[in-house]
Amino acid sequence: MSDRQLNRRAFIKGAAVLGTGVWLGIERGFASSRSANDRLNIGIIGVGNRAEANISGVNSQNIVALCDIDEEFLRSAAEDFPKAKTYTDFRKLVEQPGIDAVVISTADHTHAVATLMALEAGKHVYCEKPLTHTVQEARAVANAAAKTKLATQMGTQIHASSNYRRVVELIQAGAIGTVSEAHAFSHKSWGGAGRSTDAQAVPKHIHFDLWLGPAPARPYDSEYLPVNWRKWWDFGGGTLGDMGCHYLDLVHWALGLRHPKTIHAEGPPPNPDTTPPWLIVNYEYESAKVSWYDGGKKPRLMAEGAVPDWKAGVLFVGSKGMLMADYTKHRLLPESRFAGFKAPARSISDSIGHYDEWIEACKHGAPTTCNFNYAGALTEAVLLGNVAYRAGRKIEWDAATLKVTNDPTAMNFVTREYRNGWTV
Repeated sequence: MSDRQLNRRAFIKGAAVLGTGVWLGIERGFASSRSANDRLNIGIIGVGNRAEANISGVNSQNIVALCDIDEEFLRSAAEDFPKAKTYTDFRKLVEQPGIDAVVISTADHTHAVATLMALEAGKHVYCEKPLTHTVQEARAVANAAAKTKLATQMGTQIHASSNYRRVVELIQAGAIGTVSEAHAFSHKSWGGAGRSTDAQAVPKHIHFDLWLGPAPARPYDSEYLPVNWRKWWDFGGGTLGDMGCHYLDLVHWALGLRHPKTIHAEGPPPNPDTTPPWLIVNYEYESAKVSWYDGGKKPRLMAEGAVPDWKAGVLFVGSKGMLMADYTKHRLLPESRFAGFKAPARSISDSIGHYDEWIEACKHGAPTTCNFNYAGALTEAVLLGNVAYRAGRKIEWDAATLKVTNDPTAMNFVTREYRNGWTV
């Protein structure tokens, strides 16, 4: 067995018990205490890389099907779940009788197709963030989830953490007064790539046409797989698409936001193929202004030294002070103003665990906190930042009609064309 297989097996079997830092340390093992005959039959769509943590989050249930376009990843996962049927085409997995629910951890461009197919087949869905590749897909997925009333959860795992809950309580209790602006930032940079000009043979273990799925037909490029696909518009949404749902989640939750009215983005001149190495997006909501920064760009207050220089997080600016938070900690600022501050009584219950919320919802209909109604609106807002950037101007958004009202050409980035056989 290879070192990778050994490491993967140790991760899958041990992570649920030991935790894996911030991602799985928030889990409390509720579902794992259930009897063996009360387990869900789960199909896994995408088994490598990020999927490994998602598999660990649900492996208290029956993993009955596995799918990946990479046969090496698939073979390794099958060693952990030898009774599971294996597929390279998720459309075939969705057709397998007896599957109650699916976990989708593919590249962004196949999220919506797989999710909608599963919902239409009557299966509960857990899908990684961002929920979809386009704004229009996010609305379609949210509508389908509402219609089917199936259990859904988007992979914003930090939403279940105690830290995020305490931040929301502080903001909503008025600890820093009325919040007029919020700034979310990430040091990551998924952008600035170019396509290879040399012809490359597709490796024998890769089903590249299935990986492309609904995306335009492209020659194989080793840069795409397994993780750099985020750098191309055909497949991902850059750093905003990767990290926006995690940090803007806290902003949406704390301030009760859903749809921005206007969006303006700054960055390098847009490239029709690849995502930018840095981006600043300014959203205007009915009640607050929200800004996003990535690729090393930072809020003005941070650049000026008025607040701590963190790599990633959220800064809330209120009439009585400020609050900074990341995944694991938060600080009220300036600290001298909040000396002796007593936190409000807890008003948000602790989560039973991000994955366990979904498992319980699948079994008994209990609510999830990142269901596709909430996650759909969050994903729409995140992706509208990319729409504004690619449009090259400030856009005005009508969420009710799903239209950019001041620039019809920007609608080219709200939706996309699909290859035959992969439409949503």
